[in-house]
Amino acid sequence: MLTAVIFDFDNCLAAANEPGDALYERVFDAIRRANVGSHSEAQLQLAFSDIWYHALDWVAAHHGFPAAMLEAGWRVMASLEVGCPLHGYGDVHVVATLPLRRFLVTSGFRRLQISKIRALGIENAFERVFVDALEDPQRKGKLGIFRDILSSLGAEPRDVLVVGDNPESEIAAGNELGMKTVQVLRTGVSRSERALWHVHSLADLGPLIKKHQ
Repeated sequence: MLTAVIFDFDNCLAAANEPGDALYERVFDAIRRANVGSHSEAQLQLAFSDIWYHALDWVAAHHGFPAAMLEAGWRVMASLEVGCPLHGYGDVHVVATLPLRRFLVTSGFRRLQISKIRALGIENAFERVFVDALEDPQRKGKLGIFRDILSSLGAEPRDVLVVGDNPESEIAAGNELGMKTVQVLRTGVSRSERALWHVHSLADLGPLIKKHQ
């Protein structure tokens, strides 16, 4: 029986690029300046497109950034925050209506992620909000945070639903712990069979939850 649901934020509740492409321009410029010929502009553009869907450390590893390029982008991104309101996807209001205990777990730089959550104004829809902060020296990752949530709930993993877009982040963590996972197929998100279920809208979660209660 499902008793709780854990949501991701970026590309699940709000598009990561909703604040506009200019949000990361200083990050991209810093990475370019630190590039000493290891990456072509075409290679950089591929990496930059991934930053909208993955954490910076993942992008750096996946695209083979030297340490100097990662550090340059890291310094700038750690200082960013969103200063304008966010509206999120058109179905984001559904979150507050779901008859489960609700948690939000988002990865990224703490200052930026908190500013985005506040800009969307969705904090009160959740029992607790967790930031898997990249800069935290004691970082637990989503896997560790999910374990803590399970412990606090005293719940069986099979009774907790994980809803997100990224098969290598929240979906993988949920699967490893034996949680039920749902991938939200937003624009730009590739379907992954690593998720147990797939939805195109958060409105589909209500019937799914009802079916498994």
